[in-house]
Amino acid sequence: MGRALKRPSLTFWIFLGMAAGVALGAFAPSFARQLGPISAIFLRLIRSIIAPLIFGTLVFGIAGGGHLKRMGWIGLKAIIYFEIVTTFALFLGLAAVNLVRPGEGMKLQPAAQETKLADRPGATDMIEHVFPNSIIDAMARGDVLQIVVFAILFGAACAAVGVKAQPVVAFCESLAEVMFRYTKYVMCLAPLGVGAAIAVTVGSKGFGVLFSLGKLILLMYATQAIFVAVVLGAVVALVRIPLRDFYRAVREPFLIAFSTASSEAALPLALENMERFGVPKHIVSFVIPAGYSFNLDGSTLYLSLASVFVAQAAGVQLSLSQQLLMMLTLMLTSKGVAGVPRAALVILAGTLSTFHLPMEGVAVLLGIDALMDMARTSVNVLGNCLASAVVARWEGVTVGAASAP
Repeated sequence: MGRALKRPSLTFWIFLGMAAGVALGAFAPSFARQLGPISAIFLRLIRSIIAPLIFGTLVFGIAGGGHLKRMGWIGLKAIIYFEIVTTFALFLGLAAVNLVRPGEGMKLQPAAQETKLADRPGATDMIEHVFPNSIIDAMARGDVLQIVVFAILFGAACAAVGVKAQPVVAFCESLAEVMFRYTKYVMCLAPLGVGAAIAVTVGSKGFGVLFSLGKLILLMYATQAIFVAVVLGAVVALVRIPLRDFYRAVREPFLIAFSTASSEAALPLALENMERFGVPKHIVSFVIPAGYSFNLDGSTLYLSLASVFVAQAAGVQLSLSQQLLMMLTLMLTSKGVAGVPRAALVILAGTLSTFHLPMEGVAVLLGIDALMDMARTSVNVLGNCLASAVVARWEGVTVGAASAP
């Protein structure tokens, strides 16, 4: 009796969708550009998951398990970890761009058309933006940081009320479970949505975009790979996280983030897989959403590369002290703007203006931003998944295969 054929995994179908998308974009670009609505529908369905899933999991995580007093320590540990790792990302990018100097010899050209970007928010605006005027409005806009703040306060209130809040807490638990099942249904469309997104990118940009700024693209991907292998690898070793089990948990969220260039698209699977990995629900539902605003490892590394690249391309020599000041500016302004469309470009535009560097640099990088966004977004997701596992280990939780009952 022959062995039954193994059913292809979601990862296999996503890879197949990516390959089909590249082929369509290369050989039938006019047709590929028409597939935009398919990827848009997939991303809309994904975004519909975010607000109820975060709200349900976070409120139940705080109020359902009696973790209210522990959340303050968990938050402090998470913030400390976020700042340490993002600092490594910034300085790795700074070292790489100064060593390779990809901008030398390239003269910036005026933008063919004006690129409209949002103004860089000031410090006061950023602080005010954290707190929602209306949770309904925050959910409608998909503002993750505001949803997290409201859910924390709401969960704390439920925990303080006690028995009378149990129906609300039970509803939030049920809501989270329903949204996980909803996510499984939406994920059935992932290969189609991912393939369409890749096809549109290749069909509209063409393979020529891979060569126009190839040196910067290669440096970006190489530096991100070094960051994952060296920095995140060192964290895995120091905190004693089982690498094989962790790889299995983050593989599909990482792949979805890379192929769609959307952190939101990977969030539901990241939450579910890390909980299955052994990270307690109250830690997963707090650390990963908070990391989407405060632990953007891939984006901060990209910003350090891009800002100095523009200075090199413009022939501006920045001293070490100026570069360090620029890194501090990037570190501060990159917090809390994850919900802004093209957030990395918004932050970059503000930094270039602050240091009197040519704004044409933003227009130059805009042409390849889709390719760059794939790398930085996937590393963002990977870093946030690891952050939840690190905080769990600091709390004395065993993760990986050993955590299974």
